[in-house]
Amino acid sequence: MKYGQLLVDKREYDLLKDNIANSKSQDDKIYRDSIKKLNFQLESAKIVEDGMIPEDVIRYNSIVSIETPSFGERSYQIVTPDKGNIQQNKISVLSPMAIALFGYATGDEIEWHFPSGMNKVNIIGVKQQVGPLENEMV
Repeated sequence: MKYGQLLVDKREYDLLKDNIANSKSQDDKIYRDSIKKLNFQLESAKIVEDGMIPEDVIRYNSIVSIETPSFGERSYQIVTPDKGNIQQNKISVLSPMAIALFGYATGDEIEWHFPSGMNKVNIIGVKQQVGPLENEMV
C-alpha cells in the first residue's frame, strides 16, 4: 500500500459511512463481505482534513484506471449511489469494485473477492474530478 494505510477525507468518510448504513442491497453475501472488509479497513484508515489528500488517492468523483488479469484495463468514475451508471462507466461507491478501491492510490495492488471470484486489481492511474457530492449530509 503506497501510503501504508487507507487515506480518507473526513467529510467523505462521514458520507461513506452514511451511504453504507442506508444501503438497501446488503442481501448478497459478496456485497456484505465487501462492506465488512471495508469497515474493517476504515477502522485503521487515516482520516484527513479536506484538501490534504494526495491527488492519486481514490475518493468520491475520482476517475480510476485499473488493470485486472480477468478484464484487462478499464476506467471508472466513483460516484454516489444515486449517480451510478455502468453504461457511462460511473460506479456507485457501494459497488464491489468501488468498495475495493476506495482510499487506495496509484500503484497499489489489491486482492479482493468480487462476484466473479477472487481477483487482483492494479491501480494504474487516478484523476480527480471536481464535483459536488450529491447526497452529501448537511
